[in-house]
Amino acid sequence: MSEGTLQYGATRRTADWSKGRRPPRRASSTSPNLVSVVVPLFNSASTIRRTLSSALNQTWPAIEIIVVDDGSTDDGARAVEKFAAHDKRVRLVRQENAGVAAARNAGASAAAGQYLAFLDADDLWAPQKIELQMRVLDKGGEGVGLVYTWLASIDAHDRIISTRYRPEAEGRVFRDMCRKNVVGNGSTPLMRRSAFERIGGYDPTLRSRGAEGCEDLMIYLAIAEHYEFRLVRRFLTGYRVTPGNMSSNLGQMLRSCEFTLDAFRSRYPQYAAEFDANRRDLACSLLIRALTTGPLDEAPALLLRNRCLSGRELREKAASLLWSIVRYRAPSPLKLAVKRASSYGELYRKPYLVAPV
Repeated sequence: MSEGTLQYGATRRTADWSKGRRPPRRASSTSPNLVSVVVPLFNSASTIRRTLSSALNQTWPAIEIIVVDDGSTDDGARAVEKFAAHDKRVRLVRQENAGVAAARNAGASAAAGQYLAFLDADDLWAPQKIELQMRVLDKGGEGVGLVYTWLASIDAHDRIISTRYRPEAEGRVFRDMCRKNVVGNGSTPLMRRSAFERIGGYDPTLRSRGAEGCEDLMIYLAIAEHYEFRLVRRFLTGYRVTPGNMSSNLGQMLRSCEFTLDAFRSRYPQYAAEFDANRRDLACSLLIRALTTGPLDEAPALLLRNRCLSGRELREKAASLLWSIVRYRAPSPLKLAVKRASSYGELYRKPYLVAPV
């Protein structure tokens, strides 16, 4: 496919689904190919309608959608109830706020399908996503536990920002996952329920340790220990990138990465270089966020204590860092001028769901 052409198309744990509460009963189903879509919802009223519409518009006929309201305080759950009233494929499960891992586990427990797909409440799916993933999963056989896709980054208005993220890792990808989360985010994969249950689901203990953020990386590493991965090389997931959907606690994000990687490091010392590079890359990314949109007072620790950039790398990135800092930190008149310059052509970005196949 040519550049710029957009095409759609650990140690076993006992899962603690919802902090000791009894898990919801699974719905019955007569379809062996049922895909259960689990949507964790927390204060996403502004996007949940578009997210659910993209899931309901899948060309794969056998789906159910379980939305888990994780203690939201906005009108998101009410919007889901309206969908459920008109479409029996949609169900709403409520729980007290327990975090994204517990919400996803609760949704999986309530699901009836032998295949699970998780969709964050602000992301979008192209219509053929599940169908194409199911074809690849079926062709791969029981040894394939997860199928992921390329993703297109989108803005708050669903316009495409970037299609640069194009991983190629397939097969035995555990070493690749030690180096980088090649799956990308929580909305791209389709996985077998058997694989999900074998590794105990998402790990909710990161929240209790003050280290939420890398639940996706944790479960993908655990599945990659036992199963092969497959990739659909099409931009089937729209991943929303806005300041509001990112954690503002950068130290917590780095702790989450460290907890996650340390859970596997002792068992795989031969991949120490990959683990170290993974952590360092995240620290560098967090530094850029601290200098631009995040808490500025966290930048020195990321730069000095965590040594996320060498002197040579700092010199190489100086121009782009300065541009980003000016764009977000400059006095209002200058910041406005820089934003206008850097956003030139934004209105001409193509909306994700109407981009050409």
